[in-house]
Amino acid sequence: MNHLLHEGLARAQIAARLDEAEAVRRSRRIIAARRFHRRAERAAMQARLVLARSI
Repeated sequence: MNHLLHEGLARAQIAARLDEAEAVRRSRRIIAARRFHRRAERAAMQARLVLARSI
């Protein structure tokens, strides 16, 4: 009986760690996407300024 209790606890801990790892991966992807978006916005602004100056 005690063995089953430890096994259940171990499974719960593993599941919690997997959930936490997934949350970390998700937040890193969101951060990277925001960074990419800001970089793209800056590049678009630079392109607009170059185009405006050339006219």
